This record gives sequence, C-alpha cells and structure tokens, in this order.
Amino acid sequence: MLTYVFKALGDPTRRRILELLCDRDLTPTEILRELNITQPTLSHHLDILKRANLVTSEREGQFIRYSLNMGVLEMALKYIMGFLSRREDGG
Repeated sequence: MLTYVFKALGDPTRRRILELLCDRDLTPTEILRELNITQPTLSHHLDILKRANLVTSEREGQFIRYSLNMGVLEMALKYIMGFLSRREDGG
C-alpha cells in the first residue's frame, strides 16, 4: 500500500490537490478553479489518489466531494520517521 502512496505523492499536481484538501473538502469543480489542468486530467489524478487511499469521496446529490484521508498520510509519515530514526541510529 505504501508503494501506491509514494507513487501518488511523487507528482506535483497530486501534491497540490492534497494541499487544497488540507483546508477543506472540495468538489472537482472547486479543485479545477485552483489548478491549470483539464477535467479529464483531474479525474486521472483523483483516481490515483483514491487508489492510494489518500482521498475519499462522497456523493452529495449530483456532486462528489473529496476529502483528505489523514490516516494514510500519518501512516506514511510514521514509515518515513522510522526510516530516519534507523538511519540516525547507524542502522
């Protein structure tokens, strides 16, 4: 699972989407207002973020609202911190 997370985080557009979702839940239309990409490109990025479980989606009538999944980000951060602490210990 972490492989998908790090792959998803490797793209600057996807990182920007996550930054936007840090502030509040957003619809694709709201995300597009902040990015210089097409709707199909946004759909592709959101699909990758969803497969990595970095975002969740919920249908609200005719709209879909995306949310940041902090649990997965925290798991990735713990992995990185563990890696760094092993490095500092000489491991």
